[in-house]
Amino acid sequence: MPTETLEGVGRLLEELQLIQCSLLPDEHLSFLDEAKAWTSALDRYSEDSAEEMSLPGDEACFSVQLTGGRVWFEVKLSTTKRASVSVKGENITRDEQERWQRVIAENLELSKGIHTEYPIYELLSSELLPLLREDMLTKAEIEKGASGDTSASKRPQSTPKEIYHALFTSHHLISPNKRRSLQQWSSSLSLAGFAKVGYPGVIYAQGEKGNIEDFVENVKAMQWLALKLRFVEPLPLDKQGGHADATKRSWKEFEKVGEVVEEMRKLGREEYVVEMGIGSAGTK
Repeated sequence: MPTETLEGVGRLLEELQLIQCSLLPDEHLSFLDEAKAWTSALDRYSEDSAEEMSLPGDEACFSVQLTGGRVWFEVKLSTTKRASVSVKGENITRDEQERWQRVIAENLELSKGIHTEYPIYELLSSELLPLLREDMLTKAEIEKGASGDTSASKRPQSTPKEIYHALFTSHHLISPNKRRSLQQWSSSLSLAGFAKVGYPGVIYAQGEKGNIEDFVENVKAMQWLALKLRFVEPLPLDKQGGHADATKRSWKEFEKVGEVVEEMRKLGREEYVVEMGIGSAGTK
C-alpha cells in the first residue's frame, strides 16, 4: 500500500475510533453505507495496524445523534478528500439549519489555523454534541414551563460533582500509541487537558473525581521512563465560585514547555507547573 494511502487509512480509522470512544451512553454513531463492513473494520483496528487493514471504501459516511434528538449530524471522512459535516433533522426550521451550518463552518475554519490532527473529532466532541445537548435541555425546560409543570422546582437539588485535576511529568512522551491512548481516555472519561510531547513529557487532565482517578490508573499502567505523578487533588474553585469549562471534553497536544505554561496561565493555574520547575512565569 502506498505510504500516502496508508497514512490516510490510519488517520481515518484513528479519528473514527476517537469519535466512537468519545461518545456518551446516549450519543450514537451509525454508519450510513456499508454499515457492517465499516463496523467490522473499526473493531479490527483496535487489534490490527493500518498496514493490515482493507477498508470498504475510501470514504466513511456516518451520522451522530443523541437519543430522542430531532437534530443530528452526518459526516463524511475520506482517506483522500477533505471531511464534511452537515446537519439533518426532523421538522427543523430553515433558521435552525442555517444556525447549525454556521457553527460547523466557523469551527472548521477556525481549526485550519490551529494545529489539530483530528478536526472532526474535536468539532463533534467539543462543540456540536455539547451544544446539541444544551439545546435539547433548554427546549425541554421551555416545554415544561409552557405546560405548567413545576415538579422540577420541588425536586431536591443534585449535589455538585467533585472536580479533580492531575499532573504527570515523564522523561519523554513520544510514542504514538501512548498519545492515542491519552486522547481516547480523555474522550471516554469526558476529561479536558493536554499532553506536551517530546522531552520532557507533561500530562494534565481535569474532570470528575472518579474519571480522573481512572485516568491516573490508566496512565500509570503504561511503561514509562521516570514517570512522576505530581498531584491528583480537588480543583480549587475559580473567582466565580465554580469550575468554568472543567468538564468540557477537549484534549490538546503541545510541543514546547512555553505552550504548557501559557495554557495553564489561560486556565488560571500557572503556578501548578511553574512551582514544579516546568517552565517559568516568563516562558514564551
